[in-house]
Amino acid sequence: MRHRVGIPRGLNRIRPSRCLPCLPDFRTADIIPAMTTAIPIRLFPRQRTVGWRFCLFLVFGLALAVPATHLVCADQTPTASKGSRVKKQSFGKVPDNLETHLFTFVNKNGVSLQVTDYGARIVAVHVPDRAGRLENVNLGFDSAEKYIAHTAYFGCTTGRFANRIGKGRFVLDGKEFKLATNNGAEHLHGGKKGFDRQVWASEEVTAAGATGVKFTHVSPDGDEGYPGELTTVVTYWLTDESEVKIEYAATTKQPTVLNLTNHAYWNLAGANSGKDVLKHTLRLESDEFLSVGEGMIPTGKKTATAGTFMDFSKTHAIGSRIEETHKAFDPPGGYDHCYVLRKPKAGALTLAARVEDPESGRLMEVFTTEPAVQFYSANFLDGAPENGGHKKHGALCLETQHYPDSPNRPEFPTTVLRPGERYTQTTVYKFSVNSQP
Repeated sequence: MRHRVGIPRGLNRIRPSRCLPCLPDFRTADIIPAMTTAIPIRLFPRQRTVGWRFCLFLVFGLALAVPATHLVCADQTPTASKGSRVKKQSFGKVPDNLETHLFTFVNKNGVSLQVTDYGARIVAVHVPDRAGRLENVNLGFDSAEKYIAHTAYFGCTTGRFANRIGKGRFVLDGKEFKLATNNGAEHLHGGKKGFDRQVWASEEVTAAGATGVKFTHVSPDGDEGYPGELTTVVTYWLTDESEVKIEYAATTKQPTVLNLTNHAYWNLAGANSGKDVLKHTLRLESDEFLSVGEGMIPTGKKTATAGTFMDFSKTHAIGSRIEETHKAFDPPGGYDHCYVLRKPKAGALTLAARVEDPESGRLMEVFTTEPAVQFYSANFLDGAPENGGHKKHGALCLETQHYPDSPNRPEFPTTVLRPGERYTQTTVYKFSVNSQP
């Protein structure tokens, strides 16, 4: 006679969160019924059932055989439950043997955001297309180690000063400060070891309809040549309205200059789709851009865009006039310019850009308190393995910020921060779907 494993009443209702907190996607209630219907037991022919202790022994034996949780790859849809708190896991080690972490959160619509404390950066954003298919639309990697070798600033917080400072120097209160130069003769995105190369302290935060992570970094006086000890806080939120909201704040102990942004690379067709963004349509809330000279440093002149290939005041495809940039600008051509935003009031949170992938229907709107946005069409991506193999125009950046080289341009909005003042800015990426092909 065959005897099947007996189960004490209620055992198959054990919740995995209580008995197996460390196992990925493991459901005790799924395993036990399978055992009871598929495993005939001949070891104890005189007993009708096997004792509940033996049953638990088998369950936990199987549990130990389940592989440990792996890192969530940037191109894989996270499996955290919708509306859950932040899921924190190891993201690998960076120089000085520093441990990094990946934070994953999913809203009630299934939209997910992944960020890391290495560079206070966005790793992945999964959003649906018009058919409901989720896809990562942000260029990134599945471990911190891969960010070390890369050179494109994927998803990072750039600072202390985003964009360029001419000749790596500026004068503040009558004193000249010399910065690290890392882009020819110019200073770019904070220098050789900017905020993107730092491991930030982290703290999980929640609010009504939103979940997030607050990152904090203390930059010492003299860091990359900048004066004053600077404390910077960057908070990422994922809201139930499918917004990725970034709040920045900073204070200093000495007068300094500051210009923060996020350097996310977006491809609404999918980060790993192999498609470029030239068919994406773009509209910028701008009628002028900053003309630049040698080293992409602004000349101080604002140039009207109306009637030129630089005009995105009305929606059109990014690639429709991009060939003209190859004639007008030095290689490699493309867009890499600071657009001055129309602002009814300085510091107001207003629409800056609207970009759409017509094929998938994914749509992203960018709102910011900043006076400008750097539109970059990924001109320097060339398929290099260290940059994920992504090719030229394989993504676009919309970097909300103050004007480049502002410390050397008194006519530009100031970027000076003094003791007792508090720097703040907010940028929001709002995702939706255009249901009409």
